[in-house]
Parts: sequence; structure tokens; C-alpha cells
Amino acid sequence: MLIWLAQWLQTLFPDHGYLRVFQYQTFRAVMAAMTALLIGLLSGPWVIRTLAALKVQQPVRTDGPSTHLEKHGTPTMGGALILLSLAASTLLWFEWSNRFVWIVLLVTVGFGAVGWVDDWRKVVRQDPDGMPAREKYFWQSLIGLVAALYLVFCISENSNARVLELFFHWVESGFDVSLPPKAGLMVPFFKEISYPLGVWGFVVLTYLVIVGTSNAVNLTDGLDGLAIMPVVMVGTCLGVFAYVTGNAVFSRYLFLPHIPAAGELIVFCAAMSGAGLAFLWFNAYPAEVFMGDVGALALGAALGTIAVIIRQEIVLAIMGGVFVAEAISVMVQVSYFKFTKKRFGKGRRILLMAPLHHHFEEGGWEETQVVVRFWIITMLLCLVGLSTLKLR
Repeated sequence: MLIWLAQWLQTLFPDHGYLRVFQYQTFRAVMAAMTALLIGLLSGPWVIRTLAALKVQQPVRTDGPSTHLEKHGTPTMGGALILLSLAASTLLWFEWSNRFVWIVLLVTVGFGAVGWVDDWRKVVRQDPDGMPAREKYFWQSLIGLVAALYLVFCISENSNARVLELFFHWVESGFDVSLPPKAGLMVPFFKEISYPLGVWGFVVLTYLVIVGTSNAVNLTDGLDGLAIMPVVMVGTCLGVFAYVTGNAVFSRYLFLPHIPAAGELIVFCAAMSGAGLAFLWFNAYPAEVFMGDVGALALGAALGTIAVIIRQEIVLAIMGGVFVAEAISVMVQVSYFKFTKKRFGKGRRILLMAPLHHHFEEGGWEETQVVVRFWIITMLLCLVGLSTLKLR
């Protein structure tokens, strides 16, 4: 919105050349981060007081670590603060004609709405399980599939008119149309290696990335500050990839697929980082507020959608290795428990407790040790991910 205002003012005052700075994505990204950070810091106390007044308090799972019982009563649904800061800052600083930012915003808000309902049921019913898994996955799947069907053609074409044209051509051809190489699965550390996916392969992969990342971040959100800082780091790195991918010169030099208009996503990524840091101010140990599903599901879906647009799904898995490990730990623990219970009559566990961060807590690590060490691991993995820009 502000970019249009700057353009209008420049037509009125052509001698004011400094207004051209609003045309630069890097400038608007920095301002978006600062705006989101400021909004979050200023509105945070009011949001926390409001949640406390409404008695929106976190019910603690009885089967979790005993040290977490003292967290009972802490306001939750603080992810609303992140979404408020993120959306307001993004709308102020991005170019409204950019379709990629709009789809990421819509996916983020959609998954945030699912998380909001889940959190609300937990609060009203004081039920730690909240929304039934089937219902939650239904809405996640619906949003993820709609986004995937749009993105498969949106990435392949440069305008919304061409997107609709390609979609109708796909239907008329009997759901069989070839996609350009940039819509394939990009393999990091290798030059110009892209595995063709086809429309259905792209849709399935996109669905798995968006829904999988959303739930992986949600599983990671179990300790004060544990999930939000990796989200900030991974989101910042994805912003770098988005800027490079949207630049014809940089993308050609670094052997990345050039996706016009994808560079504008750096504004969204910067706003997400600023909003995340503002939330961390209140979520750092001991937390004044918890993120809740409204924040975790939304942020995870945002990361997954951005990674799909810039064709860096594998790099997302590398940089978000903590999220991947947390999700795998739950799947392995549950599967092994069910298998041993069916075979031996009594379920057995591989980890002391799942998700993975609880395993280390039960093993003797302090909560702050787990959090900071997972941050360090994420930082290293992000450096590995960034290295794929050049190491090919």
C-alpha cells in the first residue's frame, strides 16, 4: 500500500527522488521487519492482558513432563499477536498486485483460523486435545490442496490470466499437460538438476510440504521460545532465496529457477521475522504467553508455501531439520508403541517421551538448555541451506 502512495507522491513532486527508495524490495523488507517488530512490541502487553481477562489459559497435558505443570494458567493463543503484526506489516509494505504474497497470506490466515478453532475448544472445554484430528486434518488438507492447485499453474505462468488459461488447457487435455522445468523438484548442491513432477506430482508434493511443515512446527511448539526462533531463522533464509529467485541476473548466475515476482516474498519473510522476534520478547522463558495452534499451524504453513513457490522444498527440510526431527520422533514413537502393543500386549517406547524435546527434558536437560541448543542446531542447518546457493 505504501509503495502506491510513494508512486502517487512522486508524480506530484517529481523532484523528490528519494521516494524511489520505496521501489526497492530490500528497503521495504527492512521496513516490514521493523514495522512488524514495533507493532508486536507495542500491542503485546494489551494482547496478553486481553487473553488473561478472557481466561484464555493453556491447559497443560497431564502426560507431559511434571515440570510443565507450573505453566498451567499461562495465556495461550498468542499466535494471534504474530498474525496481527505479520499481516499489518505485510499489507503496508508489499506490492498489492503480487499474487505470490497474497496466496501465502491467505494460506497463513487459513491455517491460523484452523488453529484458532482448535485453541478455542481447548480453552472453552479445558480439553488439551482440542479439535479432533480428523476434523483438523480435513480443513488443513482442503486449504493445502486448493493452494497446491493454484500454485502449480501460478509458478508455471507469469500472469493470472495465463494461469486460468493453463488451468483450462489442463482440464481440456484430460488432466495431462507438461510443466516447465522450474516446476520440477529442485535438488540442492547440483547444477540444474530438476526432476519433473507433472501436475499431480506437484500437487501431492505441495500438499505434503504445506500440511507437513504446519504440523511439524506445531509439534515443535512445546517449550518457551523453542518454535518461534527457528521459524524466524528459517523464514529469513527463505527470504534470501526468494529475493534471488525473483531476480533474473542472480538466479541465472546461481543456477536457480527464475520465478518472476517471487522476490516480493522477501517482504513477507521479513515481516514474519519481525513479528516472530516481537513475540519472542514475551515468549522467552518464563513465557508470559504461549503461541498456541493459531500461531504454530499458520507459521508452518507459511514456511511450506514459500518453499514451494521458490522451489526449495528440500532446502526447507534441511534448514528446518529441527521441525523434521520433532515430527519424525512422534511418528516413530507412536508407530512403535502401537506395533509392540499389538504384538506383545504392552506398548513400548523408543524415546523417553515424544516429541523429541521432551525426550531430552526427561533425560536431564533443563528447558532452557533444550531450547538454546535446538536454536544452535537450526542456525547451523540454516547456514548449510544458504550454502546451497553457491555450492553446486
